[in-house]
Amino acid sequence: MNVFTAIGRIGKDAAVRYTQAGKPVAGWSLAVDSGYGDNKTTLWLDCSLWGQRAEKIGEYIKKGDRLGVTGEIGTREHEGKTYITLRVQDVTLLGERTQNGNNRTQNGNVRDSGTANAGEDFVDGDVPF
Repeated sequence: MNVFTAIGRIGKDAAVRYTQAGKPVAGWSLAVDSGYGDNKTTLWLDCSLWGQRAEKIGEYIKKGDRLGVTGEIGTREHEGKTYITLRVQDVTLLGERTQNGNNRTQNGNVRDSGTANAGEDFVDGDVPF
């Protein structure tokens, strides 16, 4: 089974196109970071979403926004380069980029996209085991 799940930042607005048979497909690039500091690397994925969902969600996928994706990962060759592809099965809109660089989630709350300590609001009693 080939299942890949990631959260990243949209590199370019989604473009919705149609096949000759009239089937819609939305395509966009997604930057997924791995590691931190000097070891931080960015993996670029060429994402595609097929069907009616592509038409509907395509207008919401904008450059700089955060997005969660799940799908089937693969590769393709083009002009001597290898590209990583993701045939998206599920997509989650996580928040929009605002002018001040913060993320605004779908419910309107603002979260700082800076390097805040991830464990600051962790309470030991929150762990269920």
